[in-house]
Amino acid sequence: MSNQDIQWVCVFKTNRRFEAEAVKGNLESEEIPCILLNKQDSTYMAFGYVELHVPIEFKKAAEMILLSQDFNPSEN
Repeated sequence: MSNQDIQWVCVFKTNRRFEAEAVKGNLESEEIPCILLNKQDSTYMAFGYVELHVPIEFKKAAEMILLSQDFNPSEN
């Protein structure tokens, strides 16, 4: 299955890229595939978010991990 066939959903977003990278590492260590989508303004990094997306079939597992590590899952 290619990435084009996967339905990705946002499970976490933040305006701090380092935080998104840390959460991504935590999910990957649990063997949950994930990608970062940077929606921050390239000139002013204070505007916008970095979103962490997982395949829809991993959404619940990812949310449970985020909650257990005191990260708030995205409302999306």
